[in-house]
Amino acid sequence: MAQATGSINSDYKDWEWSADAGERARLLQSPSVETVPKSGESQGNGLGATSALGAVFIVVNAALGAGLLNFPAAFNMAGGVAAGIALQMCMLIFIIGGLVILAYCSQASNERTYQEVVWAVCGKVPGVLCEVAIAVYTFGTCIAFLIIIGDQEDKIIAALVTEPEEAGSSRWYTDRKFTISITAFLLILPLSIPKEIGFQKYASSLSVIGTWYVTAVIIIKYIWPDKELVPVEIPTSPSTWMAVFNAMPTICFGFQCHVSSVPVFNSMKQPEVKTWGAVVTAAMVIALFVYTGTGVCGFLTFGASVDQDVLLSYPSNDIPVALARAFIILCVLTSYPILHFCGRAVLEGLWLRYTGVTVEEDVVRERRRRLLQTISWFLLTLLLALFIPDIGKVISVIGGLAACFIFVFPGLCLIQAKLSEIQETRAVSWWAQVSYGVFMVTLGAFIFGQTTANAIFVDLTA
Repeated sequence: MAQATGSINSDYKDWEWSADAGERARLLQSPSVETVPKSGESQGNGLGATSALGAVFIVVNAALGAGLLNFPAAFNMAGGVAAGIALQMCMLIFIIGGLVILAYCSQASNERTYQEVVWAVCGKVPGVLCEVAIAVYTFGTCIAFLIIIGDQEDKIIAALVTEPEEAGSSRWYTDRKFTISITAFLLILPLSIPKEIGFQKYASSLSVIGTWYVTAVIIIKYIWPDKELVPVEIPTSPSTWMAVFNAMPTICFGFQCHVSSVPVFNSMKQPEVKTWGAVVTAAMVIALFVYTGTGVCGFLTFGASVDQDVLLSYPSNDIPVALARAFIILCVLTSYPILHFCGRAVLEGLWLRYTGVTVEEDVVRERRRRLLQTISWFLLTLLLALFIPDIGKVISVIGGLAACFIFVFPGLCLIQAKLSEIQETRAVSWWAQVSYGVFMVTLGAFIFGQTTANAIFVDLTA
């Protein structure tokens, strides 16, 4: 890709950019990323601390997460193993392309976070829409995390507490709403209130261990199934051609690491687009193997009867699976505050930009506002998680929104960056890149529209 010249979009200065940019950029860093402050003299190569191999593992860590629990159900919706793998492979081309485009636009605009790149390249309106989308996405993901906690605790409690079979015998302390609430208030809320997020590196390590263990358990359980497992029907084709698209939100949700990719790129010792292309290709291939292993083995184990959360399909008294549930709960407990910090940082940036007040001028009010924002965010996500017990419905909504981060915003950035180049003649490569950007925006808008409409008018009204 040719380097764009000068300032890409003058609309970026419509709202004054103050010291809050550095604060929000710091909060939105990937857990294991360390970068130098942005300045006019410090943008050369070699200033980052992350090697190419380190960047691969950071991107893998950003991509892998609790979303893998939904991949067996996604394979079921797609219509079988062949359709599920083919859909992943096709989407992976654009997922990698979007990551490369973001790195290219980050270099061209001299910005270091996802939303700042969109602001600089595309202007005010797409920039605001991007920040709102990040806030909504992180909010929805926090809801999904709480639902996951409830799902796994239900199974663990069922294995620990022996209840008689008569109706109405369930005790109050085993009720799902109580267990989610007490866990959230005692563990999640205290971690969400502080301004600093220095514990991210520990959460990242825990998340990696947990996701790999869950994948290993699902694969082993498929190779050596339980004797009590009843043979199930294995679909080999989708029920309707539209059903294939219903699997896209899960894939987008699983592979979405684009928001944290820009800080990772800028943290590299040699932040070059070509090197970054190799980094993200290797990372996405690793993630593909993990998600495919989980999806294929979980789907072939339970077939059409697989739950949206594959761990719910296993019996409560299975010890290796119970350990996997405990790992997932720990991962989610530490991931919720990180997602909340990202969403809160974006909302804080929007507020400060709208009011024109810098961070330094607003220290006292910032503490009060942070407490109010945190408690409001926490209570809203908790209430929605208590009354929306099906994680598939939440994934349908936020998975469609993830398509915007993967396709729409990178496509818009590529189009605007190429249109901003000063060239006497338009080469074939220029037209090819613009056409690619237009196709990405179109595809992303289709996925977002189709999945969101399906979630609203089918899932949420059922």
